[in-house]
Amino acid sequence: MSEALQERARIAPAEEIPSLIHHSSRDVILALLENPAFGETSLCLLLERKDLPGEILEEIAQRKHFLKSYAVKRALALHAHTPRLVSMRLLRDLYLMDLVQVTLTPGVPAELKRNAEDQLVSRLPQLPLGQKITLARRGPARVAGALLVEGHPQPLAVVLDNPHLTEAQVLKALYRDTVSPSVVRAVASHSKWSRYYNVRLALVRNPAASLSTVLAYLPELTVSDLRELAAPGIVPENLRKYLQAEIQRRTRAR
Repeated sequence: MSEALQERARIAPAEEIPSLIHHSSRDVILALLENPAFGETSLCLLLERKDLPGEILEEIAQRKHFLKSYAVKRALALHAHTPRLVSMRLLRDLYLMDLVQVTLTPGVPAELKRNAEDQLVSRLPQLPLGQKITLARRGPARVAGALLVEGHPQPLAVVLDNPHLTEAQVLKALYRDTVSPSVVRAVASHSKWSRYYNVRLALVRNPAASLSTVLAYLPELTVSDLRELAAPGIVPENLRKYLQAEIQRRTRAR
C-alpha cells in the first residue's frame, strides 16, 4: 500500500496534490517532490506545515529548480526546522523586510538572527534614504544602532523612537570617537534616552554635549562618578571646574 501511494504521489494530477501535502509519511512527501505537477503553489503550501522534518526541507533546498521561486526561498529560510546551514545560505537572497522579520521573529535561533542582522548592517551604506528611514523606525537593535551612528538627519529623527533600540546601542554610539555632534544633541534632547543614568554619564563625557546639558545632569550623578570624571584627561579642563565645584558642594552638604 505504501509503495502504491508513493507511486501515486509521483504521478498525481495537480488537483490531487493538495490532499497528499498533509500526508504523514516522509516517503510520500519525498515522492511528491518528484511529481512534475508539484509546482510553486503546492510547495509553499507544503512549507506551511510546521511539522516538516529537516530531512525533507534539506531535500527541497537541494533542488535548484525549486529555489528559482523567491516565495519558496523565503518560506524555506524562515521554517523552524530548516537545517542551520541551509537557512544561513538562503538569508543572502532575502529582501530587506524579510530579513527584518527573521531578526524579530520569536523562536528563530540566535545565530540566524545575528546573521540576518549582519546582512542588514552590511547593506546600509547602499540603501536609499526611504529604506533607511523604514529600518530606523522598525529595524532590530543592532541595525537601529548602526543608523544612529550613521547620523543622517532623517533616519536620526525616527531611530531614537524605535522600540527595539537598546540602551547598549545608544551608549555604543555615544562612546564612539567619531560620533556626530548631531547624534549627541538628539540623544540629549530625547525624552526617553536623556533620562537614563548611564546615557547621562556618557553625555557628560562627550565633548559635543552642550555645557547647559552637562550642568543640568551634574546634580544627578553620584559623587564617585563625579570624582572619576574630574580626573585629569577625562573631560575638557573648562568642565572640570564645574565637576570639582559640584563635588565640593556635595561634600560640604554632608
